[in-house]
Amino acid sequence: MKCGLEIHVQLETESKLFCTCHTNYQEAAPNTNICYVCLNQPGAKPYPPNQAALDGAVMIALMLGCKISPEVTYFMRKHYDYPDLPSGYQRTSIPIGYEGDLNGVRIREVHLEEDPGQYKPDMGIVDFNRSGIPLIEIVTEPDMTSPEEARKFLRELIRVLEYSGSARGEGTMRADVNISLEGGKRAEIKNVNSIKGAYKALQFELVRQKNLLKRGIEIKQETRAFLESQMITVPMRLKEEAEDYRYIPDPDLPPMIAEVEKVELIREEMPEPAHIKTERFTEEYGIKKDHAQVITSELELADAFEEVARQVDPEFAALWMRDELKRVLSYNKLSFKESEITTAQLVELLKMLQDKKITTKAGQRIIEQLPQNPKMPGLIAEEMGLVGVVEDDTILEAVKQAIQENPAAVSDYFEGKSKALNFLVGQVMRITRGKADPTRTNQMVQEELEAQKIE
Repeated sequence: MKCGLEIHVQLETESKLFCTCHTNYQEAAPNTNICYVCLNQPGAKPYPPNQAALDGAVMIALMLGCKISPEVTYFMRKHYDYPDLPSGYQRTSIPIGYEGDLNGVRIREVHLEEDPGQYKPDMGIVDFNRSGIPLIEIVTEPDMTSPEEARKFLRELIRVLEYSGSARGEGTMRADVNISLEGGKRAEIKNVNSIKGAYKALQFELVRQKNLLKRGIEIKQETRAFLESQMITVPMRLKEEAEDYRYIPDPDLPPMIAEVEKVELIREEMPEPAHIKTERFTEEYGIKKDHAQVITSELELADAFEEVARQVDPEFAALWMRDELKRVLSYNKLSFKESEITTAQLVELLKMLQDKKITTKAGQRIIEQLPQNPKMPGLIAEEMGLVGVVEDDTILEAVKQAIQENPAAVSDYFEGKSKALNFLVGQVMRITRGKADPTRTNQMVQEELEAQKIE
């Protein structure tokens, strides 16, 4: 299997690509964020291209390792007839970036284009609020060989786009998925609007095309649609070639040149891409790659880790931020930025754990209190009565008490029921109010039970 992707994502700008209409199309009433330019009324001329969109496209191309074209860049008219395109053509630039790479998948090109309107055939209406919003299109080479590889690539790409701060992410993503098998022709699945959808579409196409080849049926080069409700693809039309769109340079828009100084300024100011940051974290801080991948899932979380790692052992910090912090964020359905957790709070909590002022269990309870809470962990620990780690003598007394009070669990343990041990450990943690070390407690419960068995 060979798979290539053409990914369209809206850029984060206040105004459209060729006019001053606002881009908050989802919040506005239908057909209100429009003007004679984005409706392509007779005699209307586009404004010069939105500078923020141009800069965002250059930044994303650089973050994908692309070369920036030193040649003159201009917009073309791509002609096709569809109700959401009042002019009968879509403005799309020639490549701004080319020959990039993202984790082994080659990026053929990155270019800008304008979004069409939204056609709703079931209602027979078109909403032109979206018409003219700047899109970035990222075209890959057919380097992916399985649905899993394509899904992994798209997840990594979305991280790059989110890090850039210039794109609106998966919520506005539309991907054209190209797939072919040896002995067959390429099929293109149009406008898949999620990573999950792309994965399911590829899974279905892989099976469909394999079955056709086994039966000796020719695979046509065609365009197909993905029906997300059924997770299948269906024929739309025979595949168009570039000639079918009758590309011509747009005479209403001036040519542009990417100035070297401007490109270098964008390169200096852009965030370090997530995939590069992941590799650096593993080398610089000596943490596991899977830890680094989770920590770099958000730019703000990655920045917080670097601050924390200056004051706390990086491996210890990575373990807690990957497991416990992400657990709490996921439970509360918050990003790290939305959680308002500060690096000062994390440093204090981790130092309390390292200095054995609190137990691991206490630390887990404290970190659960941190989202959108300005209190420091030390104060939270005092208010919850979690400060202090009990010694072995106290743990042993609690172990004996738990065993004495729960004879049924003791019998279950001797019958080989593993859950009984966990129950007894939990009882010890309850008696000690979470101040016993869980690992040491588990060991002491087993030792005491075995001692009683011998007696």
